[in-house]
Amino acid sequence: MQITRNTVETSAGPADWFTGSVYIDTIAAPGDESPVGAAAVHFTPGARTAWHTHPHGQTIWVTEGVGLCQREGGAIEVIRPGDRVFFEPGENHWHGATPTRLMTHVAIHRADDHGQAVDWGRHVSEEEYAQAPALEDGGHDLPRAQSRH
Repeated sequence: MQITRNTVETSAGPADWFTGSVYIDTIAAPGDESPVGAAAVHFTPGARTAWHTHPHGQTIWVTEGVGLCQREGGAIEVIRPGDRVFFEPGENHWHGATPTRLMTHVAIHRADDHGQAVDWGRHVSEEEYAQAPALEDGGHDLPRAQSRH
């Protein structure tokens, strides 16, 4: 058994990568021993990633709150604790919190042979973000069968 003690402090998400306040707790960084990276990413209400792609795809696993995700050309989807989303290699996408709820997810991805795990694009515009399904009842989303997409 090997225990790795947490020695990395929580860091603020860079403004080039995110809109709003986002905090990152690194779980694993890609390196020579393993190309896999993982982080717990904490989004405040309204915060979100910029559009981006991953050379080998990305899995996000929602651990708390209510979030949103969208692939280019697709509808904005509501995601909840326990939901897992896989974005295909090269698929342009974004994810983040709803306007009224926090959201945390664990993001997992693999770096390519050059150590590149993500290619960042432009920020999601306010107009694009405003297309998200409305959350009813004081910030609680509708049951899946009733959600509007």
